Amino acid sequence: MPSLLVTAFALAVAYQFKHFLADYVLQSDAMMKKANPDWSFFFPLLSHALVHGGFTFVIAWFFLHHLGWALALAAGDTLIHFFMDRIKASPRYLGRYPLRSPEELKSATPAQHRENRLYWITFGFDQMVHHLTHLAIIAALLLLS
Repeated sequence: MPSLLVTAFALAVAYQFKHFLADYVLQSDAMMKKANPDWSFFFPLLSHALVHGGFTFVIAWFFLHHLGWALALAAGDTLIHFFMDRIKASPRYLGRYPLRSPEELKSATPAQHRENRLYWITFGFDQMVHHLTHLAIIAALLLLS
């Protein structure tokens, strides 16, 4: 049992690093266009979600050494990340909770976006979904090993 706990903890740490790198360090300015209201969001968001899926593939492949399962888990992570981030960022959905009106947002700084309580609730929900996704992937990895 202790080795299972150590393995689960190591995977949780790996996924925390994965999340930090993919969501913050490696997210480019081009990927930030995922909030665009028209269909120009698609490729920036897809590239961002693929970074997440790529990291999941590497972790799953390293852990399982099984190409099919690594690809399946990576695809699932990519899809969930894509749809959750679109829901969070889209001005039609949860992205409608910035601090300022759409006209004011054109010149608002990122700090001004973060002053709105509803923004933070939305952001927290997004992060919770991502962490629960990671926990589900970790559970799958442990069950498949």
